[in-house]
Amino acid sequence: MSLGSGSWIAPLRRFVAAISLPLLSILIALLIGALVIMIDEGSPLEAYRALFHGAFGTQAAIQRTMEKATPLIFSGLAVAFAFKGGLFNIGAQGQLLFGAATAGIVGYIVTGLPAIIHVPLSVLAGALAGALYGAIPGALKRFRGAHEVITTIMLNYIAINLTDYLATGPFRDTTPGNIVARTPLIEDSARIPVLGDAPGIPLGFVLALLAGLFVWWLLARTTIGFEISTVGRSPHAAQYAGIRVTAIVIVTMALSGALAGIGGAVETLGIFGRYQPGFNVGLGFDGITVALLGKTHPVGVIFSALLVGAMRAGAPQMQFSVGVRPDIIDMVLAIILFFIAADLIRRWLVRRRGERVVEGEEIMLSTGWGQQA
Repeated sequence: MSLGSGSWIAPLRRFVAAISLPLLSILIALLIGALVIMIDEGSPLEAYRALFHGAFGTQAAIQRTMEKATPLIFSGLAVAFAFKGGLFNIGAQGQLLFGAATAGIVGYIVTGLPAIIHVPLSVLAGALAGALYGAIPGALKRFRGAHEVITTIMLNYIAINLTDYLATGPFRDTTPGNIVARTPLIEDSARIPVLGDAPGIPLGFVLALLAGLFVWWLLARTTIGFEISTVGRSPHAAQYAGIRVTAIVIVTMALSGALAGIGGAVETLGIFGRYQPGFNVGLGFDGITVALLGKTHPVGVIFSALLVGAMRAGAPQMQFSVGVRPDIIDMVLAIILFFIAADLIRRWLVRRRGERVVEGEEIMLSTGWGQQA
């Protein structure tokens, strides 16, 4: 390829366009965060230095960052995968909770298995629980016309209360003296290990990276990935082309739920060693931020999850060393999401204005969140 041919310019422009808004959003959010820190009579430079040190300053900090990023990669992939199919899965939180609870239950009920079988079995149980719970809004959308945004929001509340019931009722830890709602500790054979000498690389983080590559391969290199993307762009055109739209929508939501369920399972099996309500709060919702910040691309999701994970891991150090409240991190993430979402809404409105009527029939250039003709 000759330098003067210009064949490299178009991909470069697309890459710059793809990362410009996320980078600008991060920069603006950090600047606003610095202003708030100054108002609170703190030093932004010292605060951000402590934040960086808490996330990357030591090997233990790096391991903590990877642990924080792992469920975010899975939940971000879940949201991004649904986006590719033209669906807005706000139910990743509920699917993650079901995956976490199911993996914890299988992790302590099943005994006598070697780790090479028990760990995959528990992760698979979490994936199936998330997939089944994710398939419900997909089926409701196709068979009853219920919008997935509404149904997934409602299903989140059902998941929260149902998993709370499981941890306080039939699967409660009955250890003498325990007064906390939680399941018993999982068997050692069900624990996801850390690779290398501690601090090392969590195996769950490696699984998350492999999941990102798998999602990229599935969407970019397989027939079902092509069908999912086609349905996401235009369900009517996909149906005209012979694609089974109903099946694809349900499968998309099920696979999205499976990814979220694995994220919950890895958190239970690799970090906490049991399911306890409250430990996984917000991970599914953070997945929305991660997916949008990563432009719904699997590789972008990995990098954005690492960023959010680093901020979560470094926030305590920022509080203890400089006295800056960790709520600043939540504010920064909210500002990032605001700018990303504002751009999506702007483009959605532009497409809505582009609707046109041909022979009395309205042709929709946008049919919903993340879904375009």
